[in-house]
Amino acid sequence: MQDSPISKSSNFKILEAAVGPHATIPQFCMKYDVVEQAKNYLLDKIGAKPDFAIIMGSGVSAVDELLTHAVRVHYITIPNCPVPKVAGHSGQAIFGKAHGMNVIVFEGRVHHYEGYSMDEVTFCARLIGRAGAKALLLTNAAGAINTSFRDGNLMLISDHINLMGTNPLCGPNDDRWGPRFVDQTGVYDAELRRKLQEAAKYSAVDVVEGVYAAVPGPSYETPAEVRYLRAIGADAVGMSTVPEAIVARHMGLKVAGISLLTNKGAETSGRHIDHNEVLNKTAQMNADVGMLLLRFFETHVQ
Repeated sequence: MQDSPISKSSNFKILEAAVGPHATIPQFCMKYDVVEQAKNYLLDKIGAKPDFAIIMGSGVSAVDELLTHAVRVHYITIPNCPVPKVAGHSGQAIFGKAHGMNVIVFEGRVHHYEGYSMDEVTFCARLIGRAGAKALLLTNAAGAINTSFRDGNLMLISDHINLMGTNPLCGPNDDRWGPRFVDQTGVYDAELRRKLQEAAKYSAVDVVEGVYAAVPGPSYETPAEVRYLRAIGADAVGMSTVPEAIVARHMGLKVAGISLLTNKGAETSGRHIDHNEVLNKTAQMNADVGMLLLRFFETHVQ
């Protein structure tokens, strides 16, 4: 692979000096160039830079219906883009207009539990940032930990707890992405969250707000783990979103998050949790997501 015409970061140069000029540099150090190739392909297909981006979680598919003049690009055609294998993740990007705003929706994501690296898990978030979007909305299906929440609620993410055992920024830092150390005080943008709250109220959509805990998966949590998560301040739990949020903030994007609370945690419900039931519940909640985001786009461009 050829070096990018943009100068290498200081960390990259140090690594290259340490291993020698003819050694193979690990792929994660070349990720910028890999993403640039995907960005160039995507922009050529959609014809304009997106203003706003969404990454959809399990079974969520309402938003692309809100876009006009939609252009669809399948992940499998985007150079280097990992393709989802889990049910409920269609693996396509849809670009279009929403009340005059250029919006791109990535339907589906890959997960660390599938064996993908954190570089692959966060590939679409990196691609979104390089394509020109200034804000990213992340959605997921999650289990309710807070006993005052019910399945069927939409939860606006106010903060997160990373229990995945790793961080997507581990390894040499390429300064072209962002700084080595990224402040996480306000990962989820307060202004975006306020606009989502207003859109929900206007649309009569029931929303709550809380802290999302990310665990590795793919097994669901035990009752003891649910009690632990509640004790440390989690309101909902899932297996995604946090790596993408961290990477998006690394690149300077504004971030918002919505969890579709499809079930209660094992300790709360006393019922077995089944992925097919999660997908069915998500499908039922798509109308609420669509109404909320329709109003959000109407007001966001004003």
